[in-house]
Amino acid sequence: MPRKSRIDAAGALHHVIARGIERRVIFRDDYDRDLFLDRLGVILDQTKTHCYAFALIPNHFHLLLRTGQAPLAQVMRRLLTAYAIRHNRRHKRSGHLFQNRYKSILCQEESYFLELVRYIHLNPFRAGIVATTEDLEDFRYCGHGPILGRYANSWQDVHGVLRLFADETSLARTAYLRFVKEGATAGRRDDLVGGGLIRSSGGWTNVLAMRRENLFRKSDERILGDGDFVDRVLSEAEERMERRYHLKAMGFDIESVADHVCRLLAIDREELFTPGKEPAKVVARSLFCYFAVSELGMNQSELSRHLGLSTAAVSMAVKRGQKLVEERGYSFP
Repeated sequence: MPRKSRIDAAGALHHVIARGIERRVIFRDDYDRDLFLDRLGVILDQTKTHCYAFALIPNHFHLLLRTGQAPLAQVMRRLLTAYAIRHNRRHKRSGHLFQNRYKSILCQEESYFLELVRYIHLNPFRAGIVATTEDLEDFRYCGHGPILGRYANSWQDVHGVLRLFADETSLARTAYLRFVKEGATAGRRDDLVGGGLIRSSGGWTNVLAMRRENLFRKSDERILGDGDFVDRVLSEAEERMERRYHLKAMGFDIESVADHVCRLLAIDREELFTPGKEPAKVVARSLFCYFAVSELGMNQSELSRHLGLSTAAVSMAVKRGQKLVEERGYSFP
């Protein structure tokens, strides 16, 4: 059975889990963990991706991310590739370090944000890496300590969590700590990481109860949320895929995008593809990148090679292009 494509959108909240191949150890010591976090921080900063929670376990890790200027796939590809290369070089090993595919679950924020923060931050405690929740506060390879002010990660969005508890920082930290400790006795939360319908419904007991009442929900293992949320996310994803298929079937390709942008702005192709920071060229490249990514589904790495730009520059161009479309009403085709 073919695997399903990932679902992503700008500003989407994702619970990401990546494991070592054959569940082998990927963090052998603190130096490995520091390497990983240093690289994570650089990538999050460059892509304006928000990280609200994280936990490093010897053979896997958890992240709670909100996508920014780059798709989640690009963020994770850069992170996993860079860390694997450094880890293999340091430990004189070769071959794959991670399982073929990391797991990403698009989450319904209103219902699951705080539950996921708590679940992720309690992982080292449940795994026996720390003995108590008090010890967890000083464990550097988990996002719990920074939220409590024990130490700081410049790339971790602590305020994004605390603001949901109280306006005053000290009160928010007290409430957050109480919330985490309440969850320490709850045990493993399969509903937050398991299969689609079971996960979103809170376990088999709730699924069976719903069926007895003849209530049915739409489900998908890539999404954590109620039936309406799942349905809306899938519908939007399907609409995007249908449009891209339709455009490609009609012969639209990257050259068509270039021609359209040139006609739209009344410029020559040379202005679109020659280097320069003149306003007209910046606008043209931004629209070109945005239409290529959003309408044809082009990979930003592929687009960067085509234009001779860095992936970070392409990501910024896509963001500018989206803003131009929204402000000036440009469309494609």
